[in-house]
Amino acid sequence: MTGRNATFCGLAAILLWSTASGLIRSVSQHFGAIGGAALIYTLGALLLVALLGKPRLRKATPFYLVSGSALFVAYEICLSLALGYALDSTQAIQLMVVNYLWPSLTVVLAIVMNRQPARWYILPGTALALLGILWVVSTDGLSLDSLARNLASNPLGYGLAAACAVTFALYCNVTRRYANGQNHVVLFFLLTAAVLWVKYAFSAEVLPAPHTRASLELLGAGLAIAGGYALWNIGILRGNLTLLATASYFAPVLSAGFAALWLGATLALQFWQGALLVTLGSLLCWHATRQPAAQG
Repeated sequence: MTGRNATFCGLAAILLWSTASGLIRSVSQHFGAIGGAALIYTLGALLLVALLGKPRLRKATPFYLVSGSALFVAYEICLSLALGYALDSTQAIQLMVVNYLWPSLTVVLAIVMNRQPARWYILPGTALALLGILWVVSTDGLSLDSLARNLASNPLGYGLAAACAVTFALYCNVTRRYANGQNHVVLFFLLTAAVLWVKYAFSAEVLPAPHTRASLELLGAGLAIAGGYALWNIGILRGNLTLLATASYFAPVLSAGFAALWLGATLALQFWQGALLVTLGSLLCWHATRQPAAQG
Protein backbone atom coordinates (compact mmCIF):
# COMPACT_ATOMS: atom_id res chain seq x y z
CA MET A 1 0.00 0.00 0.00
CA THR A 2 1.31 3.47 -0.92
CA GLY A 3 1.85 6.18 1.66
CA ARG A 4 -0.98 8.23 0.16
CA ASN A 5 -3.46 5.37 0.46
CA ALA A 6 -2.33 4.70 4.02
CA THR A 7 -2.90 8.36 4.85
CA PHE A 8 -6.41 8.12 3.39
CA CYS A 9 -6.98 5.10 5.66
CA GLY A 10 -5.96 7.19 8.66
CA LEU A 11 -8.26 10.04 7.64
CA ALA A 12 -11.11 7.55 7.15
CA ALA A 13 -10.45 6.28 10.68
CA ILE A 14 -10.93 9.80 12.06
CA LEU A 15 -14.22 10.13 10.19
CA LEU A 16 -15.41 6.75 11.47
CA TRP A 17 -14.49 7.60 15.06
CA SER A 18 -16.35 10.89 14.69
CA THR A 19 -19.58 8.96 14.11
CA ALA A 20 -19.04 6.58 17.03
CA SER A 21 -20.22 8.75 19.93
CA GLY A 22 -23.61 9.54 18.38
CA LEU A 23 -24.13 5.88 17.46
CA ILE A 24 -23.11 4.64 20.93
CA ARG A 25 -25.68 7.00 22.46
CA SER A 26 -28.39 5.70 20.11
CA VAL A 27 -27.56 2.06 20.87
CA SER A 28 -27.58 2.71 24.62
CA GLN A 29 -31.03 4.28 24.37
CA HIS A 30 -32.43 1.01 23.03
CA PHE A 31 -30.27 -1.71 24.63
CA GLY A 32 -29.26 0.08 27.85
CA ALA A 33 -25.97 1.70 28.85
CA ILE A 34 -24.24 -1.55 29.85
CA GLY A 35 -25.96 -4.02 27.52
CA GLY A 36 -25.58 -1.71 24.55
CA ALA A 37 -21.88 -1.20 25.23
CA ALA A 38 -21.35 -4.95 25.65
CA LEU A 39 -23.01 -5.62 22.30
CA ILE A 40 -21.00 -2.90 20.55
CA TYR A 41 -17.63 -4.13 21.79
CA THR A 42 -18.51 -7.77 21.18
CA LEU A 43 -19.33 -6.95 17.58
CA GLY A 44 -16.25 -4.74 17.34
CA ALA A 45 -14.02 -7.50 18.70
CA LEU A 46 -15.38 -10.00 16.17
CA LEU A 47 -14.82 -7.52 13.34
CA LEU A 48 -11.25 -6.83 14.47
CA VAL A 49 -10.48 -10.55 14.66
CA ALA A 50 -11.77 -10.85 11.08
CA LEU A 51 -9.75 -7.82 9.91
CA LEU A 52 -6.52 -8.17 11.91
CA GLY A 53 -6.51 -11.81 12.98
CA LYS A 54 -6.16 -13.34 16.43
CA PRO A 55 -4.12 -11.57 19.12
CA ARG A 56 -0.38 -12.22 18.91
CA LEU A 57 1.24 -11.91 22.30
CA ARG A 58 4.70 -13.47 21.87
CA LYS A 59 6.58 -10.16 21.84
CA ALA A 60 4.43 -8.46 24.46
CA THR A 61 5.87 -7.74 27.90
CA PRO A 62 3.78 -8.82 30.91
CA PHE A 63 3.84 -5.26 32.24
CA TYR A 64 2.35 -3.82 29.05
CA LEU A 65 -0.25 -6.57 28.72
CA VAL A 66 -1.51 -5.76 32.22
CA SER A 67 -1.19 -1.97 32.18
CA GLY A 68 -2.22 -1.48 28.54
CA SER A 69 -5.20 -3.81 28.92
CA ALA A 70 -6.36 -2.15 32.14
CA LEU A 71 -6.12 1.38 30.75
CA PHE A 72 -7.72 0.57 27.40
CA VAL A 73 -10.59 -1.36 28.96
CA ALA A 74 -11.14 1.37 31.55
CA TYR A 75 -11.25 4.04 28.84
CA GLU A 76 -13.68 2.25 26.55
CA ILE A 77 -16.01 1.33 29.41
CA CYS A 78 -15.96 4.83 30.87
CA LEU A 79 -16.69 6.36 27.46
CA SER A 80 -19.58 4.08 26.58
CA LEU A 81 -21.16 4.35 30.03
CA ALA A 82 -20.72 8.13 30.16
CA LEU A 83 -22.62 8.45 26.88
CA GLY A 84 -25.19 5.89 28.01
CA TYR A 85 -25.85 7.54 31.37
CA ALA A 86 -26.22 11.06 29.93
CA LEU A 87 -29.54 12.66 30.85
CA ASP A 88 -30.27 13.67 27.27
CA SER A 89 -28.62 13.87 23.85
CA THR A 90 -27.24 17.37 24.41
CA GLN A 91 -25.51 16.28 27.61
CA ALA A 92 -24.15 13.19 25.86
CA ILE A 93 -22.42 15.46 23.33
CA GLN A 94 -21.06 17.64 26.15
CA LEU A 95 -19.61 14.55 27.83
CA MET A 96 -18.05 13.46 24.56
CA VAL A 97 -16.20 16.78 24.32
CA VAL A 98 -14.99 16.48 27.94
CA ASN A 99 -13.46 13.16 26.87
CA TYR A 100 -11.50 15.02 24.19
CA LEU A 101 -9.34 16.64 26.82
CA TRP A 102 -7.15 13.54 26.37
CA PRO A 103 -4.95 14.92 23.54
CA SER A 104 -3.75 17.80 25.73
CA LEU A 105 -3.31 15.52 28.74
CA THR A 106 -1.38 13.07 26.57
CA VAL A 107 1.16 15.76 25.75
CA VAL A 108 1.42 16.91 29.38
CA LEU A 109 1.91 13.35 30.62
CA ALA A 110 4.46 12.69 27.87
CA ILE A 111 6.60 15.44 29.37
CA VAL A 112 6.40 13.80 32.80
CA MET A 113 6.46 10.11 31.87
CA ASN A 114 8.54 10.02 28.70
CA ARG A 115 10.66 13.17 29.13
CA GLN A 116 9.19 14.68 26.00
CA PRO A 117 10.79 18.10 25.35
CA ALA A 118 8.30 20.92 24.93
CA ARG A 119 8.24 24.64 24.22
CA TRP A 120 6.87 27.21 26.65
CA TYR A 121 3.48 27.51 25.00
CA ILE A 122 2.49 24.04 26.22
CA LEU A 123 1.12 25.95 29.25
CA PRO A 124 -1.26 28.29 27.39
CA GLY A 125 -2.25 25.38 25.12
CA THR A 126 -3.29 23.27 28.10
CA ALA A 127 -5.06 26.24 29.69
CA LEU A 128 -6.94 26.90 26.44
CA ALA A 129 -8.15 23.28 26.25
CA LEU A 130 -9.29 23.39 29.89
CA LEU A 131 -11.07 26.68 29.25
CA GLY A 132 -12.84 25.04 26.32
CA ILE A 133 -14.06 22.21 28.56
CA LEU A 134 -15.38 24.68 31.14
CA TRP A 135 -17.02 26.70 28.36
CA VAL A 136 -18.77 23.57 27.06
CA VAL A 137 -19.98 22.35 30.47
CA SER A 138 -21.20 25.75 31.57
CA THR A 139 -24.29 27.01 29.73
CA ASP A 140 -24.04 30.59 30.97
CA GLY A 141 -20.61 31.95 30.20
CA LEU A 142 -18.17 30.88 32.91
CA SER A 143 -20.73 31.16 35.70
CA LEU A 144 -19.72 29.03 38.69
CA ASP A 145 -23.39 28.51 39.52
CA SER A 146 -24.05 27.16 36.03
CA LEU A 147 -21.01 24.87 36.19
CA ALA A 148 -21.99 23.53 39.62
CA ARG A 149 -25.61 23.01 38.57
CA ASN A 150 -24.70 21.11 35.41
CA LEU A 151 -22.11 18.94 37.16
CA ALA A 152 -24.55 18.17 39.99
CA SER A 153 -27.20 17.09 37.48
CA ASN A 154 -25.10 14.05 36.50
CA PRO A 155 -21.91 13.69 38.57
CA LEU A 156 -21.43 10.08 37.43
CA GLY A 157 -21.55 11.01 33.76
CA TYR A 158 -19.13 13.93 34.08
CA GLY A 159 -16.86 11.87 36.33
CA LEU A 160 -16.73 9.06 33.77
CA ALA A 161 -15.99 11.53 30.95
CA ALA A 162 -13.13 13.06 32.96
CA ALA A 163 -11.84 9.56 33.70
CA CYS A 164 -11.87 8.91 29.93
CA ALA A 165 -9.50 11.82 29.32
CA VAL A 166 -7.07 10.69 32.02
CA THR A 167 -7.07 6.96 31.23
CA PHE A 168 -6.62 7.37 27.48
CA ALA A 169 -3.82 9.89 27.95
CA LEU A 170 -2.11 7.37 30.24
CA TYR A 171 -2.78 4.57 27.73
CA CYS A 172 -1.16 6.54 24.90
CA ASN A 173 1.99 7.19 26.90
CA VAL A 174 2.26 3.67 28.31
CA THR A 175 1.76 2.27 24.81
CA ARG A 176 4.40 4.54 23.33
CA ARG A 177 6.94 3.53 25.97
CA TYR A 178 6.25 -0.17 26.52
CA ALA A 179 4.39 -1.64 23.51
CA ASN A 180 7.56 -2.14 21.45
CA GLY A 181 5.67 -1.26 18.27
CA GLN A 182 3.17 -4.07 18.77
CA ASN A 183 -0.58 -3.59 18.23
CA HIS A 184 -2.72 -5.49 20.75
CA VAL A 185 -6.04 -3.75 20.10
CA VAL A 186 -7.77 -7.07 19.25
CA LEU A 187 -6.95 -8.43 22.72
CA PHE A 188 -8.04 -5.18 24.34
CA PHE A 189 -11.40 -5.26 22.55
CA LEU A 190 -12.00 -8.86 23.60
CA LEU A 191 -11.23 -7.96 27.22
CA THR A 192 -13.49 -4.89 27.07
CA ALA A 193 -16.39 -6.98 25.80
CA ALA A 194 -15.79 -9.63 28.49
CA VAL A 195 -15.71 -7.07 31.33
CA LEU A 196 -18.88 -5.41 30.07
CA TRP A 197 -20.74 -8.73 29.94
CA VAL A 198 -19.66 -9.49 33.52
CA LYS A 199 -20.91 -6.04 34.57
CA TYR A 200 -24.16 -6.65 32.69
CA ALA A 201 -24.66 -9.98 34.48
CA PHE A 202 -24.64 -8.15 37.83
CA SER A 203 -26.85 -5.28 36.66
CA ALA A 204 -30.60 -4.92 36.57
CA GLU A 205 -30.66 -4.34 32.82
CA VAL A 206 -32.56 -6.67 30.51
CA LEU A 207 -31.80 -6.61 26.80
CA PRO A 208 -34.95 -5.83 24.82
CA ALA A 209 -35.86 -7.51 21.56
CA PRO A 210 -33.92 -5.85 18.73
CA HIS A 211 -35.61 -4.09 15.85
CA THR A 212 -34.29 -3.07 12.47
CA ARG A 213 -33.17 0.49 13.32
CA ALA A 214 -31.51 -0.53 16.59
CA SER A 215 -29.73 -3.44 14.89
CA LEU A 216 -28.43 -1.18 12.12
CA GLU A 217 -27.22 1.38 14.67
CA LEU A 218 -25.47 -1.41 16.58
CA LEU A 219 -23.78 -2.56 13.38
CA GLY A 220 -22.80 1.02 12.57
CA ALA A 221 -21.31 1.59 16.04
CA GLY A 222 -19.33 -1.65 15.88
CA LEU A 223 -18.03 -0.81 12.41
CA ALA A 224 -17.16 2.77 13.40
CA ILE A 225 -15.08 1.74 16.40
CA ALA A 226 -13.48 -1.45 15.05
CA GLY A 227 -13.01 -0.11 11.52
CA GLY A 228 -11.52 3.08 12.95
CA TYR A 229 -8.89 1.18 14.92
CA ALA A 230 -8.06 -1.10 11.98
CA LEU A 231 -7.65 1.81 9.53
CA TRP A 232 -5.79 3.98 12.04
CA ASN A 233 -3.24 1.23 12.50
CA ILE A 234 -2.53 1.30 8.75
CA GLY A 235 -2.34 5.08 8.74
CA ILE A 236 0.13 5.49 11.57
CA LEU A 237 2.38 2.71 10.25
CA ARG A 238 2.61 3.85 6.62
CA GLY A 239 0.91 7.22 6.22
CA ASN A 240 1.71 10.89 6.79
CA LEU A 241 1.86 11.13 10.59
CA THR A 242 1.98 14.92 10.65
CA LEU A 243 -1.18 15.25 8.58
CA LEU A 244 -2.99 12.55 10.56
CA ALA A 245 -2.01 14.04 13.91
CA THR A 246 -3.24 17.48 12.82
CA ALA A 247 -6.51 16.12 11.44
CA SER A 248 -7.19 14.06 14.58
CA TYR A 249 -7.40 17.20 16.71
CA PHE A 250 -10.52 18.30 14.85
CA ALA A 251 -12.35 15.17 16.06
CA PRO A 252 -14.26 17.02 18.83
CA VAL A 253 -15.90 19.32 16.30
CA LEU A 254 -16.56 16.51 13.80
CA SER A 255 -17.97 14.22 16.51
CA ALA A 256 -20.20 16.95 17.91
CA GLY A 257 -21.49 17.85 14.45
CA PHE A 258 -22.40 14.27 13.55
CA ALA A 259 -23.91 13.54 16.97
CA ALA A 260 -26.03 16.69 16.84
CA LEU A 261 -27.40 15.72 13.43
CA TRP A 262 -27.89 12.05 14.31
CA LEU A 263 -29.47 12.61 17.72
CA GLY A 264 -31.44 15.70 16.75
CA ALA A 265 -29.76 17.80 19.46
CA THR A 266 -29.63 21.58 19.35
CA LEU A 267 -26.27 22.95 20.45
CA ALA A 268 -25.83 26.56 21.51
CA LEU A 269 -23.14 28.85 20.11
CA GLN A 270 -21.27 28.60 23.43
CA PHE A 271 -20.90 24.84 22.96
CA TRP A 272 -19.27 25.26 19.54
CA GLN A 273 -16.99 27.97 20.91
CA GLY A 274 -15.88 25.60 23.66
CA ALA A 275 -15.32 22.71 21.26
CA LEU A 276 -13.16 24.95 19.07
CA LEU A 277 -11.16 26.08 22.11
CA VAL A 278 -10.50 22.43 23.01
CA THR A 279 -9.33 21.78 19.45
CA LEU A 280 -7.10 24.86 19.31
CA GLY A 281 -5.63 24.11 22.74
CA SER A 282 -4.85 20.54 21.71
CA LEU A 283 -3.21 21.71 18.50
CA LEU A 284 -1.09 24.18 20.43
CA CYS A 285 0.01 21.45 22.86
CA TRP A 286 0.89 19.16 19.99
CA HIS A 287 2.88 21.87 18.20
CA ALA A 288 4.74 22.65 21.42
CA THR A 289 6.22 19.15 21.40
CA ARG A 290 6.99 18.89 17.68
CA GLN A 291 10.65 18.40 16.93
CA PRO A 292 12.21 20.53 14.18
CA ALA A 293 12.88 18.67 10.98
CA ALA A 294 16.43 17.47 10.58
CA GLN A 295 18.53 19.61 8.27
CA GLY A 296 19.90 17.74 5.30
